Amino acid sequence: MLAALMTGALTAAGCGTSAPADVTGLRRVVGTDLVGARGATAGDQRKIDRTVVALCAAGVWSRPDCEQHGGAGG
Repeated sequence: MLAALMTGALTAAGCGTSAPADVTGLRRVVGTDLVGARGATAGDQRKIDRTVVALCAAGVWSRPDCEQHGGAGG
C-alpha cells in the first residue's frame, strides 16, 4: 500500500507546470497586436484580425477555425 501511495505521489510531483524556457518563436507568430486591444474600435478589430491572420498562416489554427473568422488565412 505504501509503495502504491509513494508511486502516485512521485508521479504527481513530476507533472507540474512551469513557464516555457523561450517563447520567442511564438511571439514572432502571434505578435503584440492584441496587447491593449478590447475590440471596441475599428483599430482594435484590425489588431485582432492581424493576430488571427498570423495564427492561421502559421498553421496554429485549423482551416475551419480560420474560416470562422471571415476566412483569414484560409
